[in-house]
Amino acid sequence: MTCRLKTACLVAILIATPALAVESNFNRTADEMKREIDNHLAAAQTLLDQILAVEGQRNISNTLMPMNEMSIHLDNASSKASLLGAVHPEKSVRDAADAGMQEVAKFSTALSLNRDLYEAVKSVDVSGADVETRRIVFKNLRDFRRAGVDRDDKTRARVKQLQDDIVKLGQTFSRNIAEDVRHIKLDSPSDLAGLPDDYIRDHAPGDDGKITITTNYPDAVPFMKYADSTEARRRLYEVYRKRGFPNNLETFGKLTMKRHELATTLGYNNWAEYITEDKMIGSDEAVDEFINRIAELALAPSKKDIAELVAYKRKFDPSADKIHDYESGYFAEKLKGEKFSFSSQEARPYFEFGRVRQGLLDVTGRLFKVRYEQVNNVKLWHEDVTCYDLYDGDKLLGRFLLDLHPRDGKYKHAACFTYQTGIKGKQIPINALVCNFPDPKATSGPALMEHGDAVTFFHEFGHLLHAIFAGHHDWIGISGISTEWDFVEAPSQMLEEWCWNPEVLQMFAKHHETDEPIPASMVAKMKAASDFGKATWVRQQMFYASMSLNFHNRDPVTFTSTDLMQELTAKYAPYDYVPDTYMHCSFGHLNGYSAIYYTYMWSLVIAKDMFSEFEKNGFFHEETAMRYRRAILSSGGIDDAANLVKQFLGRPYRFDAYGKWLESRAKPAS
Repeated sequence: MTCRLKTACLVAILIATPALAVESNFNRTADEMKREIDNHLAAAQTLLDQILAVEGQRNISNTLMPMNEMSIHLDNASSKASLLGAVHPEKSVRDAADAGMQEVAKFSTALSLNRDLYEAVKSVDVSGADVETRRIVFKNLRDFRRAGVDRDDKTRARVKQLQDDIVKLGQTFSRNIAEDVRHIKLDSPSDLAGLPDDYIRDHAPGDDGKITITTNYPDAVPFMKYADSTEARRRLYEVYRKRGFPNNLETFGKLTMKRHELATTLGYNNWAEYITEDKMIGSDEAVDEFINRIAELALAPSKKDIAELVAYKRKFDPSADKIHDYESGYFAEKLKGEKFSFSSQEARPYFEFGRVRQGLLDVTGRLFKVRYEQVNNVKLWHEDVTCYDLYDGDKLLGRFLLDLHPRDGKYKHAACFTYQTGIKGKQIPINALVCNFPDPKATSGPALMEHGDAVTFFHEFGHLLHAIFAGHHDWIGISGISTEWDFVEAPSQMLEEWCWNPEVLQMFAKHHETDEPIPASMVAKMKAASDFGKATWVRQQMFYASMSLNFHNRDPVTFTSTDLMQELTAKYAPYDYVPDTYMHCSFGHLNGYSAIYYTYMWSLVIAKDMFSEFEKNGFFHEETAMRYRRAILSSGGIDDAANLVKQFLGRPYRFDAYGKWLESRAKPAS
């Protein structure tokens, strides 16, 4: 779950073409993709030449505004290429998009190292300008310096080459994951024992008499949670944890080497020090302290949960003395069913895909006083994609696309992609949700989701709303999700809370056969069951965060990624390492987030604090929702995230709500 932000384009470098016409063609051929990117780059070059040709006193009109227009073209090119490179069904288009992103990144890197452009921006007097203009110039100049614009020619040339290499390697790393769908074969339907009837129905034996289970989410997630066969779960776990292997061992090794060299070339000790400098947290040392603080807080309750799991497992295996990762979800599901009188399978009939999708729109429409209209007269890259417009009254705020089901070559996780950054008076925001939920066309009955799928849907839609509400500022480095990267998850994590409220769920979670809303008693049991194991989940997240950090806070020649992954597993993860698995090869966040995966938990601390206002005032309390929309969602990057949160809460954010959440443990069912 993430928001696909772009980091290659510096200097507030990202904006849009000057037109308020709403785009309706979201498909491209490979040739069209290349031609469009080439046109944007040509327009950007023309604007750059215009800026550098200015004679006399520089000002907002002759320097900052054309720079904004230049950045518009770069953002349009990179955003569209990023999305279509992740989702287009034709490999030729994905390849053209990846190649185009490389060209945009080269152009953007060259801009970030262009000393004449830096001096031009630096010489603009903005002392009498509005707050947003002063802030964008501050951010531009800061990012110029962080890019190495003030270094000598030889150093800047090396920085440019390293940036180009990093983009290419990152694309290769992600593509190796997206294109590596693995599977196991089962001999008999009896191997599906424990799984829901609809799952079994949709996994009939093939022509070879075998049953195929893939590593795609709709296959893998239910299987790991419900399948009675420990051996089958272990087999699926092992192939799932080998996606991207062995190719990404070499690719990631090269990527960390290039990042480290870039950081040291720019005067930093390592990549982690460089990448955390402009985040809320401020330094890699602070990240390490945060990871260890959270891991320590979660240690005792996690051990208690795992001890309960081991004791429960002994009912089936008297000699059991530990829980393996590939059986943790299964035994947790069984134990929670017994302890809290709840099974996740009981809830599945209430989460039919179409109703969840409509429910999400109904809930957020009511919460934020907006409405949605489906748009049909548009060209899309696949028949499964749908398009909507978001209105505030009669005012069009943005357009978004939903690509929600798995297919070959498509991005394998869940994310919100920018298609077009909204800029006031120039273009509306357009974003896309890319997920992998059960496909109604691929099932023999209703497409039933896990409750966790619904939570993911709300999470990603939180990113989308943030991008649209914030996409109405003048400057690209202010408009859209332009806040610090370790805050971007907070709004989406907070929206997840609406998936745990019985009154909210009863708006759309209705049994696909009886049409009865999900009982409040079931939601209470579901919530109580979710409390069990959350500390263990936190420990697992801290393992991921520590891996992300420690792969980047030292010289890569001093370690091998697999050995370090195993070392960090022993230190942070709640379960032992499973031999001959390589989860870091498919951990896509090592590309996009690099050293800063900690941001998910950091954001969660803030999300829990912000949500306390809704807990106090009500889930649909209009004044609270509108205050939140104005202070957080609509603000974009107009101020530091800490100040935006303070404006909403009336005080600085605190750790209290998160600590209370982590420590709370539901009582077993009587």
